[in-house]
Amino acid sequence: MTQPAAPVLREMRWWDIDPVLVLEKDLFPEDAWSRGMFWSELAHSRGPDATRRYLVAESDGRVVGYAGLVAAGEQADVQTIAVARDHQRTGLGARLLTELLRAATAFECHEVMLECRVDNIRAQQLYERFGFAPIGFRRGYYQPGNVDALVMRLTTEPGSGPAAGSAPVQGTDIND
Repeated sequence: MTQPAAPVLREMRWWDIDPVLVLEKDLFPEDAWSRGMFWSELAHSRGPDATRRYLVAESDGRVVGYAGLVAAGEQADVQTIAVARDHQRTGLGARLLTELLRAATAFECHEVMLECRVDNIRAQQLYERFGFAPIGFRRGYYQPGNVDALVMRLTTEPGSGPAAGSAPVQGTDIND
């Protein structure tokens, strides 16, 4: 039996929103993003003044993951990373995070922030392997479930970029 090809990562486009929403609703049923939220993010992802980078992962013609980052000045914020249930524990989350960190470097950001559900231990472990450190909590951040968020930060030396030294980690998934 042959192994399926590794998912291909590419820039998210407007026609990806519907399949992304299917994954979003499956993985985050209580606090899924809306179509309008994705449209708004993609509106800022192209052209010379772009401040966003959104990716999708495709396998066999199907979107099996997505991720997004926003940059402002020297700081970037991971907005979302999600991997389809049948592609979790394959390293796809780490590949998506690696690409977001490369985007942060391209945006000349020296700090990357993110929020992660306090009950998503696997995501926290992935972030820690990439050098993120916990710096605080946001109480009741994820609604309507009233779940707290762990705030994490990755900092780098100017000129080195957040992706310096970051390598994909196999066997890890993330749903935040």
